[in-house]
Amino acid sequence: MSRLESAIRRLRAQKIALDWAAKNIYDQPGFVLEFGLGNGRTFDHMRELFPKREIYVFERKIAAHPDCIPDPAFQFIGDFLVSIPRAIEQLGRGAALAHVDIGTGEKNTSLALASKIAPSIEKLLCAGAIIVSDQQVDRWDSHKIPLPGGISKNRIHLYRL
Repeated sequence: MSRLESAIRRLRAQKIALDWAAKNIYDQPGFVLEFGLGNGRTFDHMRELFPKREIYVFERKIAAHPDCIPDPAFQFIGDFLVSIPRAIEQLGRGAALAHVDIGTGEKNTSLALASKIAPSIEKLLCAGAIIVSDQQVDRWDSHKIPLPGGISKNRIHLYRL
């Protein structure tokens, strides 16, 4: 499979999973979290899915398209190990959805990072929250939920805590 085809499958999986998550938290109160803003495409899609919800983003350094950068009040900038504890203090346990898109391009590094930040992410989530993750997180395996149709196995992971 070419890198282009792989990227298309990844983006399609993200869209399907986020659309599914939006329907499944429709009646659940809470804000939304985006770990890994990147160029802002997913954040932009989430603004359409959740027009009445606050969306907080976590990124080491903002480098997104100018139209896809949230207001500074909704940004947690810096290393996740520093920014997530700040968010816990500021926001508490109120997120209905977390989109964790932290892939670095190096599988073992990405898995290690996901494993390291998972306990802190949990402290931001309300009961019944959904996690859409590009990385498998062993800690959450007992909370794994079936993927909606159209997503290839191991392309994305869904959890409900």
